[in-house]
Amino acid sequence: MNRQTAVEESTSSLTCARPIELYVFIDPLCQECWAMQPLLRRLQVEYERYFTLRIALRTSLKNLNTQANECELPYCEQTNLSFPSLAIKAAEFQGKRAGFRYLSKLLDYSLLQTKNITSFDVLLSIAEELELDVDEFRSDFTSKNVLRSLQLDLFLAKEMEVDRSPTFVFFNENIEDEGLKVDGLYDYEVYEQILSELVPYPIEPDTPPTILELLSRFYAMTTEEIAAVYRSPVGKVERELKKSLLKQQLERIPFNQTDVWKKRSFPSIPNER
Repeated sequence: MNRQTAVEESTSSLTCARPIELYVFIDPLCQECWAMQPLLRRLQVEYERYFTLRIALRTSLKNLNTQANECELPYCEQTNLSFPSLAIKAAEFQGKRAGFRYLSKLLDYSLLQTKNITSFDVLLSIAEELELDVDEFRSDFTSKNVLRSLQLDLFLAKEMEVDRSPTFVFFNENIEDEGLKVDGLYDYEVYEQILSELVPYPIEPDTPPTILELLSRFYAMTTEEIAAVYRSPVGKVERELKKSLLKQQLERIPFNQTDVWKKRSFPSIPNER
């Protein structure tokens, strides 16, 4: 599983001072990938200074080559299984951070709001909510450039021998070394241990941001997920969340015997003339 050929083909693979390069292969329609999100978020909060994260899409769709670039929205079929992957790539064309935010919100939409993420209208509403350039998003969504970007991800998956989602592939600074592939999901401590073994010096978790900063970065999080980030008992974190709720800083959404927390948004007030 040598990455040299794959990296040479990837226009996004740039040299970085961080010692680890982490590829995460996901399928937006895979339920295990929803379960992966809390783990990946915690890795980002605690250890992001040690690795460069690259999200790659892995789809099993056989008809990918016939999708999106051959149709003219809104006249073509408005719902398709390939649309979520194309939408993530369209968002990435507005920057890596935009792509991460779009993916995060897409998974939350699918999991929490039971919305049909194969619908173009839903995908467009996510772009609007994230305040992306909607006209650019719409144009990129149907472009051949987005399709080629998605095909590149599929090429990377083949080169790295990735055959399921989610899969984590860790590389150290030596481009000739084999990557360490971890397919499926494991306890957080497994990934923490892998980082500690691959980084050539001792690692320490970063201090997490405030709750409001955390929920500004990540669209929605469960009580348990937030508690894990702070390495604190659920009850203690829940009390802090309720304080912010009373201050009208957060919203609480009951979900599957737990609560999901979001930063409260306020309607904009037009300027008075």
